[in-house]
Amino acid sequence: MSFFKKIFNKEQAARQITNVNDLKVNDIIVLTDSFALPENLRQQQFQVSAVNSYEYEHHTETEWVLTGNDDTELFLSLDIDDKTYLKFSLKIQHHDVENLFDLDEFATIFDEPGEAFLVKQADTDLSQGWSAEQYQQSIFAKVGYFHRKDHRTEQLSSYEGADAGEQFELYQLLNEDQSRGIELEVWQDGDTDVCLTLYRPTHDIIDMYPGS
Repeated sequence: MSFFKKIFNKEQAARQITNVNDLKVNDIIVLTDSFALPENLRQQQFQVSAVNSYEYEHHTETEWVLTGNDDTELFLSLDIDDKTYLKFSLKIQHHDVENLFDLDEFATIFDEPGEAFLVKQADTDLSQGWSAEQYQQSIFAKVGYFHRKDHRTEQLSSYEGADAGEQFELYQLLNEDQSRGIELEVWQDGDTDVCLTLYRPTHDIIDMYPGS
């Protein structure tokens, strides 16, 4: 084994993850068994399969794509204000939206000035444990750019062209205690992604360790 390989292996072995913001591709997180979590998060392990960036006018957010044992795909980011919370996001489909809400009410999310108020009708199997009874709109048509890059280690291009981020508009609704939300990303081609979001304390991650 070469001298440089020995050094590299020592550095790999010595790496410890003490903060969520240190997570890289292939790293593993382990979640608590708290019943406050949806069943598909409770006591589960997830591996970071990709790291993306959401760029807004005044800040840039890191998004960790998480893959579970049953190929469940979730998204993790940090909600940083007076305190820092984990924000888990679960993408849902049209039939989930149709079950959860009255579609005419749901459409008011896109009406200016952005004051939609939604009342849940019924959960689907996917939304169980993720949804709230009511939501109030908090963000209307906020412009952002999505980059399939890790802004912590790669520079994001500020120019148009092949390397530019994908522009979208963000719409957000939150429940009364701001522990659950809905986020919609409307892309320039008209496609719309809808996610249920869950805000949890950082200690819900009980272990983190480097992947292979």
